[in-house]
Amino acid sequence: MIRIGTAGTNWITQQLVEALALSQQFTLAGIYSRHSETATAFATKNHAEASYTDYDEMLAQAKLDAVYIASPNSLHFDQAMAAIAKDISVIVEKPAFSNQREMIAFKAALAEHPNVRFFEAARHVHTPNFKAIETALSGLPTVQGASFTYMKYSSRYDKVLAGERPNIFTREFSAGALQDVGVYPIYVAVALFGQPSHVDLFPTLVETGADGKGVAILRYGDFDVTVSFGKTSNAYGLSEIYGLKETITIDSAGELTHVEQRAADGQATDLSQGDLANPMLPEVMDFARVLQAPDDPQNVRDYQRWLQWSLTVNQVLYSLRVSANLSFPADAH
Repeated sequence: MIRIGTAGTNWITQQLVEALALSQQFTLAGIYSRHSETATAFATKNHAEASYTDYDEMLAQAKLDAVYIASPNSLHFDQAMAAIAKDISVIVEKPAFSNQREMIAFKAALAEHPNVRFFEAARHVHTPNFKAIETALSGLPTVQGASFTYMKYSSRYDKVLAGERPNIFTREFSAGALQDVGVYPIYVAVALFGQPSHVDLFPTLVETGADGKGVAILRYGDFDVTVSFGKTSNAYGLSEIYGLKETITIDSAGELTHVEQRAADGQATDLSQGDLANPMLPEVMDFARVLQAPDDPQNVRDYQRWLQWSLTVNQVLYSLRVSANLSFPADAH
């Protein structure tokens, strides 16, 4: 069993912990939160071995093989660096790091700890439905572009409208719509098409100075990918990949719960692979097999592919922000 700890006690950590239990590959060895009552309650609810209010103490005492980091974005880098310094593998919630400086520094540190593995928790690109999209894409005679949309109204935007500054809408925490929901379709684009040759971002800022929604253009030589994302409104339209006469349609570039391929006459073939018991279970199973057999040839190939996705997504997100002069305090460190 893989001994794992968590940093963060929000809804996404709860979903991850439930996926860990379903996988039967992990032991929940430690829960970290700054607040004792929160850490204790989360640990009790999920039958964790121990709770901590000091992150370094958890790393030192819980005998971890891995730690899952789902704290505010601006804290990811320091927490991940502290873990690998103790040869503890890290699963970092997307986006893993604030900028290119952090990613480059982390990659260098990772090279100094060859037994450590780093995973960015981009759950949707590990799902059977994503693999169905990859297979359908490989069968298209040509690709003429794509349009990916992911917009979900955030209840925390109500707090922004009330004059508050929730973490997810502040640049101080390396947050905003691009980092929170835009990363999902950006991940799909990078995983399917690779690194774009040029990117542009057109953000709409909210009262906190962070982006609440936006449109990104990723240029791939002879075609473009348009990404629409936001946390201040809802979107219900399909995401699409355009072939010549065929089109791959996706219900949401963030959820990937329903996938179809439409022929020239509009006839649809359902490519969906069924519902998941937990949307994070496929990534948890993928991470477990790499952690348990890191030298297996297929696991090595998969790990290197996921690592390259993470490196490229970080570069694309940073380049998009630069194009729009959208900076974070973390960029100046």
